Amino acid sequence: MCAHYKLRRGLDIPLKGKADMITETPVVSALYALKPIDFKHIVPKLLVREGDALKAGSPVFCDKNRPEVRFTSPVSGIVQTVVRGDKRRLEAIEILPDCKNESLKFPAEAPEIMSVQKIKELLLESGCWPFIIRRPYGITPDPGETPKAVFISCFDSAPLAPDLDYAFANREEALEMGLRVLERLCPGIIHLGLSDKTSPHSVFRRLQARVHTFSGPHPAGNPGIQIHHVSPIGRDHIVWTLTPQGLSVIGELFLKGVYDTTRTIAVTGPALLKTGYICCPSGIQVNALTGFPYDKNREVRVISGNPLTGDNVGPEGFLGFHHGQITFLEEGHSRELLGWARPLRLNKFSAARTYVSYLAPLLGKTGRFSLNTNANGGARAFVLTQGYQKVLPANIFVSFLIKAILAQDIEKMEQFSIYEMIPEDLALCEFICPSKIEIQDILQQGIDLMIKEMQ
Repeated sequence: MCAHYKLRRGLDIPLKGKADMITETPVVSALYALKPIDFKHIVPKLLVREGDALKAGSPVFCDKNRPEVRFTSPVSGIVQTVVRGDKRRLEAIEILPDCKNESLKFPAEAPEIMSVQKIKELLLESGCWPFIIRRPYGITPDPGETPKAVFISCFDSAPLAPDLDYAFANREEALEMGLRVLERLCPGIIHLGLSDKTSPHSVFRRLQARVHTFSGPHPAGNPGIQIHHVSPIGRDHIVWTLTPQGLSVIGELFLKGVYDTTRTIAVTGPALLKTGYICCPSGIQVNALTGFPYDKNREVRVISGNPLTGDNVGPEGFLGFHHGQITFLEEGHSRELLGWARPLRLNKFSAARTYVSYLAPLLGKTGRFSLNTNANGGARAFVLTQGYQKVLPANIFVSFLIKAILAQDIEKMEQFSIYEMIPEDLALCEFICPSKIEIQDILQQGIDLMIKEMQ
């Protein structure tokens, strides 16, 4: 069965620096890291000490409230540093690789002959369980829960996002096995979200599941938007989401009995002199990507993830657990005199079409812009606007939801559909916000409050 959804609202940000279809030689990083901050609403309990030897798949820390939920090493090596922040908060475990690529062997079998409980135990023990994200709230699911459905978005519409058809071209067997595992875990339906532009020869076209195609601008590729149109959720309706990367890692576990987080990531951004793809495990250190130079005389922000929702990790930072992209943007500290009052410019992008730059394609220009991190103004009074609805293809009143969160009104937050959204779904609303409100942070505060109050 295949359904098509044509989304008219949204925004594709015309940013320069998309990854060229070239995969560079794999590199070995001097350090790798596993970061508890990559996982929402867990209390990390450290299971290793500095100097301990690890193999790929060895447990590094677990959730204190659910010890069965483990987070394991992406590579083999030695625990070099346990990084702590304020109040001894565990921020990262840095691992010095031994370049042997040794992995723990797990007793994987065909999922059809394994009980559901055994499958869950294997996913928990190996560290694959955190690849599953629970909706509502966007957190690691409880192993005792059973979802009504699973959603996997097989395309990414975010700015400079990797081409998943290219990145997963050789992963068909692992993806198919991952689907077989999920079919055992979920008695409901497995939904695949494909773009109407997905190639007919794409590996995702050959996967056996219920397929939905989506057309339209970003955030059409977000699982939250796809769920909203296919099968909306509420407080008592739980669904799981996975990225193709998570599905592939689970498939490799059941095919080979190893925990392998190797992924093809896109190295992107207008600050780079060269872009492309590279194969690496999760947690690689950014400064190992020497094949993608940038001008050292300019101040550059290094983002693990896409420009809208990624984490600012810096040049010494590490690739996030869920990320398949690293973005380099020039820092924008300067302010322009009467910038908004100078509309006759072709090199300045405006979502509201304040400048004539939206006519660039008609004038023979590329229509792509070297945007920086400048917010073009500071926070100001929060006013009602129709702008949010223009970039959010969902029947949600963003202004009222945000105000309910700020007022900590649980009942109103429920009425305005907080169960359907996580921060990434409102990233474009933050991008075009005339009040410069940190909408993603506010939504996360609302989710935190809901979890606290509903326990």
